[in-house]
Amino acid sequence: MKARKKKVNFKRFIPAYIMLLPGLAYFVINNYIPMYGITIAFRKLDFKKGILRSPFCGFDNFKFLFASGNMGPIIRNTVLYNLVFLALGAIVPVAFAILFNEIRAKRVKKLYQTVVLLPYLMSMVIVSSLVYNFLSADMGFINKSILEPLTGQTVSFYQEKKFWPFILTFVHEWKGLGFSMVLYLSTLLSISDDFYEAAKIDGATRLQQIRYIMLPFLRPTIIMMLILGISKIFNSDFGLFYQVPKNSGVLYPVTQTIDVYVYNALMNQNNIMMSSAASVAQAAIGFTLVIVSNLIIKKISPDDSIF
Repeated sequence: MKARKKKVNFKRFIPAYIMLLPGLAYFVINNYIPMYGITIAFRKLDFKKGILRSPFCGFDNFKFLFASGNMGPIIRNTVLYNLVFLALGAIVPVAFAILFNEIRAKRVKKLYQTVVLLPYLMSMVIVSSLVYNFLSADMGFINKSILEPLTGQTVSFYQEKKFWPFILTFVHEWKGLGFSMVLYLSTLLSISDDFYEAAKIDGATRLQQIRYIMLPFLRPTIIMMLILGISKIFNSDFGLFYQVPKNSGVLYPVTQTIDVYVYNALMNQNNIMMSSAASVAQAAIGFTLVIVSNLIIKKISPDDSIF
């Protein structure tokens, strides 16, 4: 009877399993089958022999990452930019989500949400063009419409590295604000009105409601986003650091990250093994950071850990 019951239950879920197959097949083909290519990082690739028949070379390919004397500033740029992005990502989107939650007019709220979310939907090519139209020395809006009329002088932004830490940070926050804000806003919208009504009865002000109701509900989402951000601390947005500064060599001291460095080296040397080694190193470091950060959070606040 038990065997028959199990068989009936299995047949009941066959349509669901069939619907699952296309997504599962895509996931396996796109995410798991290519993983055998990780071995490229540990092989001296010979295209005639193929990947699996190419000889192993140990960690020789990883030496590429540290072969240049510029690796110190490159790692510094990658890590520091990501730390700034993490800090701002835990403050700016949360603040905007709370402000949007205070808007009562539905049409105005939808309009503002669309305006804030629109940059996230733009490709980095379009964003880099917009930035160039603002910063260009010859025809940029800032130079021609602001600086030149007021001071009679212009600034060559693409030749001055001191401006770019602020420019890149602003562009990153402007482009990604909409997506992060929507995540936090969805959490705020899920809070029951009973909490606010009880707080009003107790005489709580709006600021107190934000502090004692909204922020505690937002804490799990903030922690989750921080952990995901920590996993990418050795990765960088290639479009942001390559396309926006126009790959200007003068700006390398403040704009070149690991991804940009590997891409430029790959284009110059055409060495797939080195590029693969860099990707494996970034993935390994990111995985380790996620595990460590989650363990720390689990000890401090077990309810907020991801796993």
